[in-house]
Amino acid sequence: MAAISPEALVERLVAGKPVPAVLLLGKDAYLREACRERIVDVVVEPAVRDWALSRFSADEDDLGIGLGQARTVPMLARRQAVIITGLEAVEEQADKKRDAQIEDLTAYLDDPAPFTVLVLEAAALDQRMKLSKLLTQKALVVSAELPENPEERLRMAASLAVQMARARKAPMDNNTAEVLADLCNADLAAIRIEIEKLATYVGSGQPIRRADVDALVVSEKKYSVWELADMLATGQRAKALAFLDSLLREGEAPPALVGAMAWMYRTLLQVQELGPHVSGGQAAGILRMRRDTADMAVRQARKIPRRQLVDGLSALYDADSVLKSGAPDHRAVMEFLVAQLMNAKPTPVAAGTQPASAASRK
Repeated sequence: MAAISPEALVERLVAGKPVPAVLLLGKDAYLREACRERIVDVVVEPAVRDWALSRFSADEDDLGIGLGQARTVPMLARRQAVIITGLEAVEEQADKKRDAQIEDLTAYLDDPAPFTVLVLEAAALDQRMKLSKLLTQKALVVSAELPENPEERLRMAASLAVQMARARKAPMDNNTAEVLADLCNADLAAIRIEIEKLATYVGSGQPIRRADVDALVVSEKKYSVWELADMLATGQRAKALAFLDSLLREGEAPPALVGAMAWMYRTLLQVQELGPHVSGGQAAGILRMRRDTADMAVRQARKIPRRQLVDGLSALYDADSVLKSGAPDHRAVMEFLVAQLMNAKPTPVAAGTQPASAASRK
């Protein structure tokens, strides 16, 4: 069967149409979890989940145990959900055991229990293997991946951000969610972390507003790291240090700034790998970026030599390690980092000391 969207699956379940089994397939763990929870919400009423919801892992349990539960009529419930995660573990088993489990699964799918929605999960399956071919033919395959199209990817990430915020009892409107998703480059794990911080910041039951996102969320766009890239490419050291000073005075966290800069450097390296004639539109499609961000990346990638980017990325990783290890003077670390990124040869800052520029501001 062709892959269907989570929304199409929910519509089918709500309509009461038969679903022999569902395969949630994709590397995004959060998206698999979100799809799974939506299925459970539709199939099993909260009051009977102790009896009508079972979870198994193919890593730890024999597949037959989960299938046995799927064949068992649930107590006090009209339908049950049986979830089996880590299905790719079946492919890694010895031939005899693997074949026996696939045979059992085949028998179940040929005659599925009408009172059970069987949910199978895998990050990836080898399409050449018997297991993948069986599920493609007999299960509803739901892709647990964001779309490749940048606009569709952003829209879906924003929709999931709304759900995450609602689950934290900190509602967020669609516009704010789209801003957050854009700032996080549609990275669901990053969005989830930011929502945890935002929900704590606004307080239980309070909505997350656009102003809260602007105040708390660190991103490569918010900090204009593309502007900094231009300063580094053109050797404007004084301007770069002034830019850094302004961010630090506003209370921005150095580890977050380093993370945003590292993202930018990785992006510039990726753009360079696409070749000297790549356009912003092409880069946006290949790297799953917004067009305006891709245009800036293409411009900057042509200005900064590859060796400077590689060395700069190494310096950024070193700075991140120093900051997270408890360095006493974050400003000194950041100023030394800017000097490294400009291919200068600064005198290393000793632990617990400050460069002259930092001391002069006191």
